[in-house]
Amino acid sequence: MLQGILDYLTFLRLDLKDIVEILVVTYLVYRILVAYAGSRAFQVLVGFVVLFGVYTVSRALQLRLLPYLLSQVFTYGAFALIVVFQQELRTALARLGRTRMFRLFAGHEKEEVVEAIVDAADRLARAKIGGIIAIQREVDLSSHVDNGTTLDATISPELLTTVFSPYSPLHDGAVIVRQDRVASAAAVILRLSQSPLIDRTMGTRHRAAIGLSEETDALVVVISEETGQISLAHRGLLTRDLAPEELRERLQAEQRQGPTTVSRTESVGADAIRSGRRSAKREPAS
Repeated sequence: MLQGILDYLTFLRLDLKDIVEILVVTYLVYRILVAYAGSRAFQVLVGFVVLFGVYTVSRALQLRLLPYLLSQVFTYGAFALIVVFQQELRTALARLGRTRMFRLFAGHEKEEVVEAIVDAADRLARAKIGGIIAIQREVDLSSHVDNGTTLDATISPELLTTVFSPYSPLHDGAVIVRQDRVASAAAVILRLSQSPLIDRTMGTRHRAAIGLSEETDALVVVISEETGQISLAHRGLLTRDLAPEELRERLQAEQRQGPTTVSRTESVGADAIRSGRRSAKREPAS
């Protein structure tokens, strides 16, 4: 008996290769769950898990017909899933390539995103067209915004400018940027900043930007339709009246630095509104 126990413990003994393999599989499963939680693909995945459980139980009970039918479903269902969910699979692989593990190779991509946002902000400011662009970082913005209309389009100055055009049905709301994609437009930010230190003459757009930056690590670019000023909200601080060059420098600096955790108490303080090129001004509602 003792020898049998020792043999069993030896079987469970893990070497470095086994540990690495377990960690890789765990990470992949975690990324799949995060990517598809609450989606149609996730519901199908749950259904397959249930069917696999039924298959396992039927095999344990030594049934014949049910395991045979389920084995056929698993065999041909895999090919059907690849066809039905090809778009979701492409999205999942793209997300996997954008994780921290591969971000060292994405420097050029970040620069293109910053340039597109700065160019669009400059065009909107010159035309005095209001807009709000929220750049998602580590914290998912799904629970802080009403996702609006899903776009999932490659970011470009032309696309951002078109979205905020007064004649566009998507102009009223925020644009959510994830990695190098415009994830959605006409998104409604659910929380407005209620800090007593915020200038009460500010309109909904600026208060929404500050509120989102208080709750998340997002970078939020705001363009005023009354004055054409460009502002940047981050960590509960609003830097106003930025030139395009200053906006570019700040976005690039934040992208290089990476997200940091700042408590809400620290982020909303006496300097809750800061100025860029000139001293802070009272800005009409926008």
